[in-house]
Amino acid sequence: MRQKLVIAGNGMAPGRMLEHLLEQAPDLYDITIFNAEPRVNYDRIMLSPVLSGEKAFEDIIIHGDGWYIRNGITLYKGHRITTIDREAKTVTSDQGEIAAYDKLVIATGSVPFILPVPGKDLRGVITYRDLDDVDAMLLAAQARETAVVIGGGLLGLEAAAGLKARGMDVTVLHVMPTLMERQLDPAAGYLLQRSLEERGIKVMTRANTQALLADDTGKVRAVALQDGTEVPATLVVMAAGIRPNAGLAREAGLEVNRGILVDDHMRTSDPDIFSLGECAEVGGQVYGLVAPLYEMARVLAGELAKPVTGADVKGFVHQDTPTKLKVTGIDLFSLGDFAESEDREEIVLRDASAGVYKRLILKDNRIIGSVLFGETGDAAWFADLKKKGTDISDLRETLIFGQAFQGGGALDPTAAVAALADDAEICGCNGVCKGIIVSAITAKGLTSLEEVRAHTKASASCGNCTGLVEKVMQLTLGDKFQAQAVKPMCGCTTHSHDEVRRLIKAKKLKSIPAVMQELNWSTSGGCAKCRPALNYYLMADWPGEYEDDSQSRFINERVHANIQKDGTYSVVPRMWGGMTSASELRAIADVVDKFAIPAVKVTGGQRIDMLGVKKEDLPAVWEDLGKAGFVSGHAYAKGLRTVKTCVGSDWCRFGTQDSTGLGVRLEKFLWGSWTPAKVKLAVSGCPRNCAEATCKDVGVICVDSGYEIHFAGAAGLDIKGTDVLGLVHTEDEALEHITALIQMYREQGHYLERIYKWAKRIGHDEVRRQIMEDGERRRAYFERFVYSQKFAQTDPWSERVSGKDKHEFRPMAVLGLEAAE
Repeated sequence: MRQKLVIAGNGMAPGRMLEHLLEQAPDLYDITIFNAEPRVNYDRIMLSPVLSGEKAFEDIIIHGDGWYIRNGITLYKGHRITTIDREAKTVTSDQGEIAAYDKLVIATGSVPFILPVPGKDLRGVITYRDLDDVDAMLLAAQARETAVVIGGGLLGLEAAAGLKARGMDVTVLHVMPTLMERQLDPAAGYLLQRSLEERGIKVMTRANTQALLADDTGKVRAVALQDGTEVPATLVVMAAGIRPNAGLAREAGLEVNRGILVDDHMRTSDPDIFSLGECAEVGGQVYGLVAPLYEMARVLAGELAKPVTGADVKGFVHQDTPTKLKVTGIDLFSLGDFAESEDREEIVLRDASAGVYKRLILKDNRIIGSVLFGETGDAAWFADLKKKGTDISDLRETLIFGQAFQGGGALDPTAAVAALADDAEICGCNGVCKGIIVSAITAKGLTSLEEVRAHTKASASCGNCTGLVEKVMQLTLGDKFQAQAVKPMCGCTTHSHDEVRRLIKAKKLKSIPAVMQELNWSTSGGCAKCRPALNYYLMADWPGEYEDDSQSRFINERVHANIQKDGTYSVVPRMWGGMTSASELRAIADVVDKFAIPAVKVTGGQRIDMLGVKKEDLPAVWEDLGKAGFVSGHAYAKGLRTVKTCVGSDWCRFGTQDSTGLGVRLEKFLWGSWTPAKVKLAVSGCPRNCAEATCKDVGVICVDSGYEIHFAGAAGLDIKGTDVLGLVHTEDEALEHITALIQMYREQGHYLERIYKWAKRIGHDEVRRQIMEDGERRRAYFERFVYSQKFAQTDPWSERVSGKDKHEFRPMAVLGLEAAE
């Protein structure tokens, strides 16, 4: 019988703990989560890029609604646990929901520290801790007025940079003499302040806030300092620190100090209650950075899985965690103890012109702290030397210049990474060492950064270690990771597909002969590789101006049917979203009988395939099908094939949205368009995914909150699950985003390159950036697709019934045996 596991909180730490637990003991617990926020689990350390506009909320979701459903987890959104009854072993939420537990995990995080000054409750005064705070700042930033950030620590400076990027006039107030004084020495703090001021952010240190002043409407208008200075502000962000949110545990009678007291296996004073994350205090320490929280998650998952694994779990051990600032263009790294003392030495490098400062703090010839500003490439090496307590006596003279200079001169760019031991930490956020990355690449055949992130989580959080991860990949893969040399599209030209596409637009080339002439083709008329590609590129780039050259198409596209091995053809009429009717089925049956079609098959794309049609019969077959309302299903095309659906909310008791209706709408909107390779879509009405949307070129999973769009799947020669593009809330948004994605692929894809290969080539994050984050660009893609459909959305069967290309369907001659002799 499954035990009941209840979790109070749904942040990054419990989310990572559940990932580990489900790997080790997927059937041990019935899991219930109460989340005070009205949303799913997201990457809180990436809120700063959301604020600055570099990312959207959908980009930082860690576990979408579908993940909880797939794993049988009950998630109560917007439910804050108010009471723990340790005798009855139940919890109660502020919405009145009661849940029993066998094991309880408290992961209530932290709360922002609010300065106890007059005016702290005025309108326009907010904290910076969660997505609601970001939304409030974004709303305020629309007015492009004045913001004051109180606090010059990590969160405060990231908030200031984000608000500045949104167009606000920003001032940072910090009570100490230099910024980030807990992580940086005064020299680095000075350089950081100078760098921020160069970006237009005002910084006032030794600024002690006395009060927040209101205007006549009760909204904040200024911050009053102790020295009498008033700093104008229409928005004030309190970012003066955080405190463990331990109130729930205290009221339940658990032992609490600064945080909820736990042992090194995350167990509280009650053996059935555990705690992890920012609310927990272990070994006298509380933590606010993600790396130790993920280590807590590993420990607790192992402890909860013990009934299944029987394995001893290594307890939590404190490790110094590096500090990195998530502000684009500022390279900063700090680790360890950098306070001055008589028993310590320091090595310092300053390059004023380059804005570089490096300081290493030594004790007994071992690194105990490091501060790097402006150039952080050796951060991992210094951290590894510190972690291992390496005696640096022999390196002392050149140590500050970095690993590449040990031995007297600069080495190969990958030499520094090669010299790192397998247990050297590469990704601090997720605790991933070099050996784990190398093993995953070797064992699983990983070749892309996205694959390495998916399998190891290296660089999947803040992303600051991406360059280092890529160096490990380069070292492991060798030439396979190096940038490919320009590969010509065929033997007729030295130009690549990308160059040809670029030059077609730049030179306004609008015919195949013009392309071949202007781009110095080495053959007179091209070949079977380049002509179809050029035909597609010209048609995609110049809709309404370029006329399709049918002779540059393969046979199936010329005759709009798939040739079979005996020389006959198959005919597949379009069935919108997989829906049909009795009259349509009768029409198909009549055509099959009339033309003695030998085989009829239901396809995997929810359509009917008639096989064995003679070529000369095709126009007549199409004419009869057209009378019943059918158009070509383009089963032969480099274009939209099918939009597979399930019955959705119309009929299914699990359906969350009208998946059939959306599928029909998508297919009717997209059909007729030509693409670099075939495109298949699917829409599933719930995360049970009956339409198999997660292996299509584009898929939609309907959830309670809207439509989760997936892309870049494959289920043919290659088998690949989709990646999540993002979540949208309405059908109209889904249509716009999917259309823009397909148009982006139409404009950038190489001929015969499927979506999953195109996305891998240009980067999944780049696709998300252009489609999910850049609304103006997305709308432009959408409008260009709509324009092209004016010329593409015509039924080719109907055209050929009317006589177009009639020569394709008439034999040149009928030869009998006598003539053949």
